[in-house]
Amino acid sequence: MRVAVFDSKLARGGDWLTLEDHPRPQVRAGELLLRVIACGVCRTDLHIVEGDLKPVLPRLVPGHQIVGEVVEGATPELPLGARAGVSWLGGVDGDCWFCRHAMENLCDHPVFTGYSIDGGYAEYARVRADFAFPLPQSLEARQIAPLLCAGIIGFRSLRVAGVERGERVGLYGFGSSASLAIRILQAWDCAVYVVTRGEQHRAAAEAAGATWVGAEDAKPPTALDRAITFAPSGKVVIAALSALRKGGVVAINAIHVDQIPAFDYDTLLWGERQMRSVANVTRQDARDFLALVKELDFHPATVTFSLEDANRALSAVKHETAGGSVVILL
Repeated sequence: MRVAVFDSKLARGGDWLTLEDHPRPQVRAGELLLRVIACGVCRTDLHIVEGDLKPVLPRLVPGHQIVGEVVEGATPELPLGARAGVSWLGGVDGDCWFCRHAMENLCDHPVFTGYSIDGGYAEYARVRADFAFPLPQSLEARQIAPLLCAGIIGFRSLRVAGVERGERVGLYGFGSSASLAIRILQAWDCAVYVVTRGEQHRAAAEAAGATWVGAEDAKPPTALDRAITFAPSGKVVIAALSALRKGGVVAINAIHVDQIPAFDYDTLLWGERQMRSVANVTRQDARDFLALVKELDFHPATVTFSLEDANRALSAVKHETAGGSVVILL
């Protein structure tokens, strides 16, 4: 099979990945072999290949938004030929304190797809059967792929922020995840305030029906009940915190954030305001979100690349030039 491989010793500049031929993975008990149909390209993939996240493996096949067809290791839920989705959390130990208390996203010994195990920038992927999900039939593979991380983690961010129906919610940054989260917020009758850099992102937020849209240095015209930050910037976290009412919550939706600047406790955090990080997702998050996808009829805009153009796909994410969620189509 063809795979796009990241080797931390060989990657240079925008040539992060090399195309290679590898043997098809051998499936073990409890695993599925998927013929990859599509794999979303996530900013986390970029953090991995650019070294923002410490390498776990010397050589790695990235990609954790996998849509595939089951070709080996079928289960009653996912028979041969069924479409299956795989996300960032690829496995947990099931026995640590967090797993035993319904917090598997915080597992002490997790496995991450496309980071600590090979992912979906390949023609085939081996995955744990209990971390693969049946997918709605109403969407094409290229449309489902970005939902499997950007969509699910955005959904979890709303949960971590404690969003309630009818609240005022700020979205700081308007990339793939935020553009999906706004659909859920609108279904919950929330007023959505978007703060984002770049005219293209602001235009996208306006087209999506945001209540108010401002540039990165703007402040929403009303105090927010909740805010979610999507940019890997500590300054953005402080900007969101400064827009909260007393008792409000900022959820930080980023696996990597640069240093958060010093800030004044009395004016920004006092009053039981909270900052909470969003760490991974649970399988229940995935199932609940995919059920919501059916209800809300998601059809995200996507831009597709071939496996041979995986470096260009990553570059489109890096420079925010795609105009939609980036997907590798096989």
